[in-house]
Amino acid sequence: MALDAQEVDCPESAKGVARRFIVGGQPSLEAQLCNVADEIAYNCHDIDDGVRSGLLDMEQLLQIAWFRECAHHALAQHPVLSDRKLHRKWLYETIRLMLSGMVYDVIDSTRSNVSTTKPGTLDEVRAAPRIVRFSPDMHVRSSELKRFLHQHLYRHPQVMDTMVIAKQIVTELFAAYVDDPSEMHQEELTTDALSLHRRVCDYIAGMTDRFASKEHERLSGRRLFHG
Repeated sequence: MALDAQEVDCPESAKGVARRFIVGGQPSLEAQLCNVADEIAYNCHDIDDGVRSGLLDMEQLLQIAWFRECAHHALAQHPVLSDRKLHRKWLYETIRLMLSGMVYDVIDSTRSNVSTTKPGTLDEVRAAPRIVRFSPDMHVRSSELKRFLHQHLYRHPQVMDTMVIAKQIVTELFAAYVDDPSEMHQEELTTDALSLHRRVCDYIAGMTDRFASKEHERLSGRRLFHG
């Protein structure tokens, strides 16, 4: 991402992203694109994950205006999907339509914004309103979807319980590795407390969920995740 520091009146020590937070303005076009792409991906894939996990179902999702619109469109194209045995395919087709709708909305909205602002330099991109973004209507739809997912998926009791256990695992792994750095099985070890804490953080950050759980079980003798 092109987040270069610009020549503006702010401390010389403030560079890149930090400099932009001080002086304001938009990120680069590449960063704007990444932001909206992440939003699209999270919205759609989290719906699929929620249904796969059993935390969400079609009846709940049909409360969301954008999802409902795409679901009805999918049924109009493929009436056979109304069969309950084919609801998973109905879900997939609905998500496909949502993805396409959001992607093309961003393309059309961005094309219009570029035509209006006509940015020629990175400074002009930063000074302009957000260029790579949803149209106002799609922004409303996406916001409704995010609120739904936050309430019904991200804050679901099962998810919250899992987060509590995950936090305990990470906290206890950190303490165990700081207490005995050799447990990380790394050749380079340091006695400096600050450097050690940084190395432990980096080591834990590179773990998969499964590896972290097994390492915690190995070091503590307790198995917190079952199944």
